[in-house]
Amino acid sequence: MSDIYTTAIIVAAGDSTRMGGKISKQLIALAGRPAIEYTLRAFQDCPMINEIIVVARSQDINDIAHTAFTFKKVMAVTAGGKDRAESVRRGIHAASRQTTHYAIHDGARVLITSDEICRVLETAYETGAATLGTPLTDTVKVVGDDGVIVSTPDRSTMWAVQTPQVFERDLYRRAIDNAEATGLSVTDDCAVVEAIGVPVKIVRGEYTNIKLTTPADVEIAQALLKRRMT
Repeated sequence: MSDIYTTAIIVAAGDSTRMGGKISKQLIALAGRPAIEYTLRAFQDCPMINEIIVVARSQDINDIAHTAFTFKKVMAVTAGGKDRAESVRRGIHAASRQTTHYAIHDGARVLITSDEICRVLETAYETGAATLGTPLTDTVKVVGDDGVIVSTPDRSTMWAVQTPQVFERDLYRRAIDNAEATGLSVTDDCAVVEAIGVPVKIVRGEYTNIKLTTPADVEIAQALLKRRMT
């Protein structure tokens, strides 16, 4: 696989609204270190990642860059756009011309491990598109606008999708061009690829790969990190 060159696009440009406070969730201290540091370390330690591009809010660039450039694989810290889709596109524009695959990851998923990254990459190299995810443990209900349950999907077929989500370069570029041309609005990158009829393989990840969204998530992450360090 010497012809494969994988760029990790770390999307860290969210406004952290649900977290509250003025500081970006990427810079919240976890066990004494900025949260983004744990994310970057996992990608730095994955031997299948060749370079890392970080996409951050304009007001956070200097602070995030201070941490990011301590990792040798980080090639750029660039400003995000008005939404996630534009932020990912800006990250792609900053990637190397050698890139054959993009590994798109939420910067706030700070508990990702290099092993999980490598496993989803291996699958994406074979299939062209893959993501981490976990089977749902809760029963899911479809609810109408009136707050009444409409139906109960079969839980055995339901998965919670995580990141990284990994795609072959030309496939993903074709997908985002289609999304832009059609005005497609999606909540993750897999849906962009699904929209052009390409299947995405799901690789079972760990339930610990949580995303920092609320203060409660920070407490959980602190506890999980403490357990890892003992």
